[in-house]
Amino acid sequence: MSCSGNTTVPENPAVREKEFETIYIRKPVGVCQLCEDYSARESVKPVAIMCCEGSCLRGEIARQASNILCHSLLRDKTVRVCLGGAFTKDTGQRNLVRNAPQVIAMEGCFLKCATRMMQGVLEGLEPDVVITDSLIEFDRELFSVDEMPEVEIMRLALDVAEQMAAKLGEPTLARAAGEACCACS
Repeated sequence: MSCSGNTTVPENPAVREKEFETIYIRKPVGVCQLCEDYSARESVKPVAIMCCEGSCLRGEIARQASNILCHSLLRDKTVRVCLGGAFTKDTGQRNLVRNAPQVIAMEGCFLKCATRMMQGVLEGLEPDVVITDSLIEFDRELFSVDEMPEVEIMRLALDVAEQMAAKLGEPTLARAAGEACCACS
């Protein structure tokens, strides 16, 4: 899904105040030309991937899975969006989300922060939301990235990325037991 143009903010001020938070973000002075060049170059790809950037274990798995998906498994089909850039300024990164035929939000958990952030700046955005922690098995009592070995985080991220590649019609080759992935080597 992408932007439909439908208004999602309620007209009633009391409802708006209860359900929405208003923030003010200072506009940048200038732009990063490297980011703009990347955005222009990658804008031909049909699938924009925005993801959770949380510092918790779930956010880290979603972030690494998004990177593996976009930079290794489906590099010709997907573009990895800089969530900070897309949220805080109306330039190339936001345009990647705005104009992509398909937008996927790889969310670390049920809070769907990336989705909610981008819906705040792109009216009518309805991405395909994937709650990545529901795709994998791990100890649900763990929260911080330092509570799990890095190699295990990378293994889980690769598992999520491979599931997403299969969902997007690009099945990946099964890895031999213990074989390192692109992110683990």
